[in-house]
Amino acid sequence: MLFDTHAHLNAEQFNEDLEQVIEQAKQAGVTNIVVVGFDDVTIPRALELADRYDFIYAAVGWHPVDAIDMTDEHLQWLEELAAHPKVVALGEMGLDYYWDKSPKEVQQEVFRKQIRLAKKVKLPIIIHNREATQDIVDILNEEGASEVGGIMHCFGGSVETAKQCIDMNFLISLGGPVTFKNAKKPKEVATEIPLEKLLIETDCPYLAPHPFRGKRNEPGFVKLVAEEIAQLKGISYEEVAAKTAENAKLLFNLP
Repeated sequence: MLFDTHAHLNAEQFNEDLEQVIEQAKQAGVTNIVVVGFDDVTIPRALELADRYDFIYAAVGWHPVDAIDMTDEHLQWLEELAAHPKVVALGEMGLDYYWDKSPKEVQQEVFRKQIRLAKKVKLPIIIHNREATQDIVDILNEEGASEVGGIMHCFGGSVETAKQCIDMNFLISLGGPVTFKNAKKPKEVATEIPLEKLLIETDCPYLAPHPFRGKRNEPGFVKLVAEEIAQLKGISYEEVAAKTAENAKLLFNLP
């Protein structure tokens, strides 16, 4: 019973063998997947997959790298899509100061607009953060994001930052990097943050866990993330798989 809370099966990397990848995920014990759409190309594909497979759900949002391309019409579209029965969250949204396609102030404004929309439609949010931790924490606080809560996706920050986010009603999601030999912070977070505040994800096709690092990631590999967390915590793999799935279902309001 594994819940991959963040996958991009809508990416072109899966065009050739999507059915096979989904079958392999099932064989690995994956029972639920959230496919994340983040622009006008990937959102329709996420919804299409959610409509086609009963165990796949969708999240819809606007990625910070492309914030400069987002219009008021896009925001209205997201609001309409929020009513879709298989849409369980808004995102991914947030800030990305690594890529400079969209100016910081534009990213921040688009981020704020999406948080306000999430509060309006009462859906949790999925946060993308790259080199922007303090600004993200500040904006989440200023906008009262704790009202809807959500996920710190592919969390790479410190235990201290994780605790700050948990205090704002967010869960901490760990992906492939927790399995990397030199990934000090994710391993510390996996060890010290209580299991009831953790989720697991792949972010596939990116960030494949060891021993597949550098190759295409896929939902079935989320098992390796759960196994690593279990080892770090000194508990059973089954406990990690079951509890993180339970956490996800609670957050996404699923049966």
